[in-house]
Amino acid sequence: MITITTDFGSPYPAAMKGVLCQRTDARLVDVAHDLPRQDVRAGAFWLREVLPYFPPATHLVVVDPGVGTDRDAIVIRAGEHLLVGPDNGVLQPVARRLADGPDRQAYVVDESGLESVEPTGISETPRASLGGDAGESTDRNPDAPASNTFHGRDVFAPVAAAVHDVGPDDLESLSWLSRTADVVDCELPTATITDDRAEGEVLVVDDFGNVITNVPGSVLEGRSIVDANGEPVPVGETFAAVPVGERLATVGSHGHVELDVNQGRGDEAFGLEAGDRVELE
Repeated sequence: MITITTDFGSPYPAAMKGVLCQRTDARLVDVAHDLPRQDVRAGAFWLREVLPYFPPATHLVVVDPGVGTDRDAIVIRAGEHLLVGPDNGVLQPVARRLADGPDRQAYVVDESGLESVEPTGISETPRASLGGDAGESTDRNPDAPASNTFHGRDVFAPVAAAVHDVGPDDLESLSWLSRTADVVDCELPTATITDDRAEGEVLVVDDFGNVITNVPGSVLEGRSIVDANGEPVPVGETFAAVPVGERLATVGSHGHVELDVNQGRGDEAFGLEAGDRVELE
């Protein structure tokens, strides 16, 4: 299978799927297309927490605020998994979780070696193109360079199709891939822990409004209450440990401390957003 993760919303992922369907018979699985826009760290966090639950697959990831710049497109082999995306660090945390040492290798893509992407349909009359003026034809010159704004369709989707079809053991057969050790990293921050205090920050806020911190859940063990940024909050193993509408601190499925509200939004109740400082005492 090829999994697809972006911050594109809709309809752009459909064009990527069209390219994939032209070039491979792989089963396509959507992970998410509503990741926080242009937030590399949030994307890296969610990929690290989600992709390890898949069987070996090719994972196509586009969270790419640097599209159109000189940042590289890369492929990372992580054990039996292949990761395809921009060289901005978004792939690194999940690559480390999937494999270590010699089982993790990175390759840079020579985009000039890729076959250009074209629409398959031929219209008898000019059509409006995505992002173009009304009446502009969508027919593309096969020798034209990739779009400066849609590398998901023109670069990353073709790369994902090609590496999926050759597999992780035969990447060297692709002439436009070169092994590299020079890739951008994204290290998710770690919390500072003492006996009675944890200092960390908000990594992400999910769609429910749950505030996910980088503080390890172990700091809540044996405690019934903590001070979160100076305010007392009960500790519960489940949301239902407190009445509906009440705040709590709990441990999420990812193993980190969350600041939440039972059937409500923790970000609003605690006044926190991604990147904010969190102190637990």
